[in-house]
Amino acid sequence: MKKSLVILSFAGLALTAVCAHMVLNVTTSAAKSMVADVVDVDRATQRRVVERSFDVQLLVDGRPLEEYFARGRKYVEAREGAEYEVRIRNPLPYRVAVSLSVDGLNTIDARRTTAWNASKWVIEPHGTITVGGWQMSSERARRFYFTSERDSYGAKLGQTANLGVVSAVFFRERRPTPIPITPPHPIYKDDSRSSDRSLERSESPSGGASTQNSAKRQGSIAPAPDDEYAATGIGRSVHNDVRWVNMELDSRPAAEVMIRYEYYSALVRLGILPRRYEHPDPLRRREDSRGFEDRRFSPEP
Repeated sequence: MKKSLVILSFAGLALTAVCAHMVLNVTTSAAKSMVADVVDVDRATQRRVVERSFDVQLLVDGRPLEEYFARGRKYVEAREGAEYEVRIRNPLPYRVAVSLSVDGLNTIDARRTTAWNASKWVIEPHGTITVGGWQMSSERARRFYFTSERDSYGAKLGQTANLGVVSAVFFRERRPTPIPITPPHPIYKDDSRSSDRSLERSESPSGGASTQNSAKRQGSIAPAPDDEYAATGIGRSVHNDVRWVNMELDSRPAAEVMIRYEYYSALVRLGILPRRYEHPDPLRRREDSRGFEDRRFSPEP
């Protein structure tokens, strides 16, 4: 279970969001009851059903970019210089919090953390939010736009190891778990064991304290930025008000959605898209040759 302080976003980038939030200042509870664990197991089946319904799209000019599925991933074609937004839909009848990163950086504080410890946007039941930029303060954000690796926000922060990816990890709001009540054993006058049973007390079962081990950072040298590949820049400033609220989350993520974005040339090299031919290719023309056509006489040259 995760108890967090959350920010509610009113306007600005969350254009379609009635209620968009951010989760900060994470604390973790010390223990879980067996009853809660059983409920979590029962929820596993529901999780497998609903995780496919979590929808994340990249929008340019309010329209979603066409998606291509390959290698077990989802790809979109980036448009150089175009501003874009991330639209996220919650299919569940209760609130969820989503850790949203662009180029490996959290969209709220630009930090590199685990999804569990990350600041999060919160979506109301069956709600949709649109995040269009890096949150710079409680009132201001700066727009996402497609650019080169050298011009990216990640390059400016010295974080270029995860360019070209948008990742959303969803956590459900924890709902109160009803505790089953066991009726007391009936007491009979001729039951010699009744006095002993009345003194028995059942101890509420509890698991061991759960600990969150932070992932060890691997010391590696990030490759030098390249102008040929797509990344996300930090653009113009826009108004986006937020405020704090409280929220408790399940410790296990409900779903994860990842989108890879690349320019057309890179998608061709990856085999995601076919190569475009600006001019007729002589070899393709010759391959389309036919021996006969419906003509009665030879035409004049």
